[in-house]
Amino acid sequence: MDTPYGSAPLPVWERPEPQPRAAPVPLSRAKIAATAIRLADADGLEGLSVRKIAKELGVGPMRLYDYVTNRSELLDLMVDAVYARIAEPGQDSAQESGWRATVLAIVHRTRAAALEHEWFADLLGARPHLGPHALAVGESTAAALSQATGLHGVDDLQRALGALNAFVVGSLRREITERRTARSTGTDVSAWQAALGPYLTRMLETGRYPTVSRLVHDGAHLDAGETFHHTLTTILDGITGHPRT
Repeated sequence: MDTPYGSAPLPVWERPEPQPRAAPVPLSRAKIAATAIRLADADGLEGLSVRKIAKELGVGPMRLYDYVTNRSELLDLMVDAVYARIAEPGQDSAQESGWRATVLAIVHRTRAAALEHEWFADLLGARPHLGPHALAVGESTAAALSQATGLHGVDDLQRALGALNAFVVGSLRREITERRTARSTGTDVSAWQAALGPYLTRMLETGRYPTVSRLVHDGAHLDAGETFHHTLTTILDGITGHPRT
């Protein structure tokens, strides 16, 4: 196939949908992606397969290959469907709502999407997401950040985006890993702390870990959402160079 990429096929977003055929079950890429998302929400990416999706849709597996050529394209469609939800409320323009409010809204919607679709966090931070909705979210974020007072030029913008993305990916992966661990072991944070409490007490009483001891004894058990927001605002403060009260 003669494409802008040489002999490589066009990306899935640029290929036209197959012509509808006289079949009992009509298909589309959006319908396939929605079904795949529903299965991944229930069983994770490990349990996702073309055969399972086809069975859920009531079609033969080979019909799906008219719409996606491989698993990577399927994941691309699923990810971009989630980005569509992140972008939805957010025709937030930085001019109308302010760059900071725009970034906060986008990042909090990203967290909400990842908590609703935990598999989404597994695909963050890997290869770039280049679907149309992912690009729209990226454009909104970059356009808003570019208006921050502490940024001067594209190099500063790249560094700011890198710091923001590193925080989002790391924070969401950690939060979702903790949720999965609690589910798989049946042990929440309080039970885990109670089980290891006697050991930790003995270790702290040696006096070798005074700062850790202070954190354990004086630190509060922080809410995940509150901590996420606080760290996010701290990062934005650093980007502007003018901390807010």
